[in-house]
Amino acid sequence: MKVSDLFKFKNEEIKMLHLTMIAFFVSFVTWFNMAPLATTIMKSQGWLEADHLALLAVMNVALTIPARVIIGSLLDRFGPRIVFSMLLITMSIPTFIFAFGNDWTQLAISRLVLSSIGAGFVIGIRMVSEWFPPKSVGFAEGFYAGWGNFGSAFAAMTLPWVALTMFGGDNGWRYAIAMTGVICLVYGIIYFKLAKDTPDGKAYMIPKSAHAIEVSSWKDLIQLILWTIPLMGALALLTWRADNTGLLPNTFTNLLYGVLIVALIYQIIRILLVNVPILKKGVPEDDKYNFKNVAALNTTYFANFGAELAVVSMLPMFFEMTWGISATAAGILGSTFAFVNLFARPLGGILSDRLGNRKNVMLFYMSGITIGFAVMGLMNGAWPIFLAVVITILTSVFVQGAEGSTFAIIPMIKKRITGQIAGMAGAYGNVGSVTYLLILSFVTPSVFFFILSAGAFISLICCWSWLEEPKGSFADDYEMSSVDKSLADEPVSIPKKAVSSFQNNM
Repeated sequence: MKVSDLFKFKNEEIKMLHLTMIAFFVSFVTWFNMAPLATTIMKSQGWLEADHLALLAVMNVALTIPARVIIGSLLDRFGPRIVFSMLLITMSIPTFIFAFGNDWTQLAISRLVLSSIGAGFVIGIRMVSEWFPPKSVGFAEGFYAGWGNFGSAFAAMTLPWVALTMFGGDNGWRYAIAMTGVICLVYGIIYFKLAKDTPDGKAYMIPKSAHAIEVSSWKDLIQLILWTIPLMGALALLTWRADNTGLLPNTFTNLLYGVLIVALIYQIIRILLVNVPILKKGVPEDDKYNFKNVAALNTTYFANFGAELAVVSMLPMFFEMTWGISATAAGILGSTFAFVNLFARPLGGILSDRLGNRKNVMLFYMSGITIGFAVMGLMNGAWPIFLAVVITILTSVFVQGAEGSTFAIIPMIKKRITGQIAGMAGAYGNVGSVTYLLILSFVTPSVFFFILSAGAFISLICCWSWLEEPKGSFADDYEMSSVDKSLADEPVSIPKKAVSSFQNNM
């Protein structure tokens, strides 16, 4: 697949790629519609204070972690078309509630629910893998994620102008946010009408169970349980951060901790209920896969996407404080880290497709992140700012490219559970951001960059030790096991009923 192929809109796979990229773009515009308007919101609502905004920022990511896991399961069972459509349409509701909310309860609960829209990213990973063969899926996934992720930057650039210029007045921010809800709602309907889960004549492979990831051995079962624990641990960290604002009653905080413990126990039980019967029966040799590949990619997304979210939040202040430049100039320089996403993430996918060994590309990128952040840790005010910006951009190229390389591999680990694997890896990206942002509150920027470098190095070791080159990495189609073929022959009645019911209600 070439860059020029992206403009061949008559090709159905290109049409699906763009439709899905736009859906992801819309979800990110909606997800990040509060941050660029935060100060405006605080001024218009006399009772809102900085602590309220800090708590809203925590709530804006709180449910993204479990939502990515849940959406991954729903995606594998019902298909990306209906799941993405329902997510966009459903999330327009809390968007409207937040836009026109007048008290703390409305703002807080709507923002908490709206954080689930961050799971939209996972859906497109499976959709793109259905339309593009292994030999070109890396570039397709990189384009989808890189340009879709631009939605957050687009929101930051346009929503303040929309609020102040198009609408104006004290309520301009309300109409700007409500506008993103309208776009979300309308595009959810458009996506449902125009998208297709698979090309004509191709079966949509579903897992044996969508309640938990299938594993192939008892050892892998233990690993899956162990890798599930940090997902709830990150939510506990978010709860702790929210509690530090002083805006949550202690009884409510304790209740949240209790809910997380119960949720973890419930998830472990589901893992056991799904996998113990499978393992007792025995997994056919041609259907086995090693969970250590999933674990390795969990670490990469923790170390690259987690670092990206953390760095983007602190980089403008770092430039301003270190070189004494204006806040505006610092914001522009800091934004370069995110803008690189437009070409660097697709580049990671292209290299993964074309260099003949996806594991080596992953190792190359993680090595680059390790070195890049280590050099950034050495930067200080004595350095020419031009050199600092160049190093920052180069590091960002490796960070974003590693993200593209990660999701160039995920569809090939176990095709029928791509959604669940992508959901777990995607959730680990958010775990990384929560962990790194917490660390940032205790250390200097220089030490923080060294910690990011150490995280990337640990992931590099994990990938070198655990990650295997996927079978059929550059083939014209994905490999099917004997179980895949048997599942493909089974009627998929529940999803069809779900689609029919959804269509009748529209």
